[in-house]
Amino acid sequence: MITGGSSSRAIRLRARSVVMLVVAAGAGLLAFGWPLLVPPSGIAQFSAQAPFIFGAILPVIAVLVMVDLSSDHIDVKALALLGVLTAVGTVLRPLGTGTAGVELVFFLVVLGGRVFGPAFGFIQGVLTMFTSALLVAAVGPWLPYQMIATGYVGLLAGLLPNGRHRLVRGRAEIVMLCVFGAVIAFAYGTIMDFAFWPYTTGAYGELSWNPGASQLHNLHVFLIYELATGTGWNTGRAVTNVVTIAFLGPGILRVLRRANRRAFFVSQ
Repeated sequence: MITGGSSSRAIRLRARSVVMLVVAAGAGLLAFGWPLLVPPSGIAQFSAQAPFIFGAILPVIAVLVMVDLSSDHIDVKALALLGVLTAVGTVLRPLGTGTAGVELVFFLVVLGGRVFGPAFGFIQGVLTMFTSALLVAAVGPWLPYQMIATGYVGLLAGLLPNGRHRLVRGRAEIVMLCVFGAVIAFAYGTIMDFAFWPYTTGAYGELSWNPGASQLHNLHVFLIYELATGTGWNTGRAVTNVVTIAFLGPGILRVLRRANRRAFFVSQ
């Protein structure tokens, strides 16, 4: 039986930290969803600079957030545990290789965010994707987007209903995390595909981005494109998350919560 989540968090969110997280999340949403915000007449011109602009901005924002959160809000023991979880996630990524959507990175980010809170989960997600990309030689213009998107996974996991509520304890908590893992798998795949789909003009025929069409039309076409091309990968990612959380989640949650209690992750 899994005990309820601890009320303590590895990183205590103060007003400035909340603002930084909101800025990072907002910048990420802007980077992923800018084609829906720019007028159709300006999309063609902006699309040439967008990858470089956001590719430069997103890592800077991620670093600023991590520096702010770790400056005086994170315990040394929490920092060490963050390094351990990041290292484990980095080693796990090559084992999945992404074939058919099988990726072993996300379940550990979900569990870390669940136990230690949204700020810890965000940093863990960003660092895990960055370090694992170096290991598997997957560094490219997509990496900043992957870092922010994986940070979202940990952040949202930390915002799930707390284990102190009776309905989300024990098996119910694992079920909730499995559902979250499945949903976030599709959400991650969808926003990552949308981030680069506007640059494939003409590559997919009628399912390609049309710079002269309205945002609503392009969004409709993208949803069809995603169903046709991304469903298999997203399903594989979702199944991987559900299976790993269901079988490994109970034991890992116990270990993380024991470490949380013994490390006294409470700001003085």
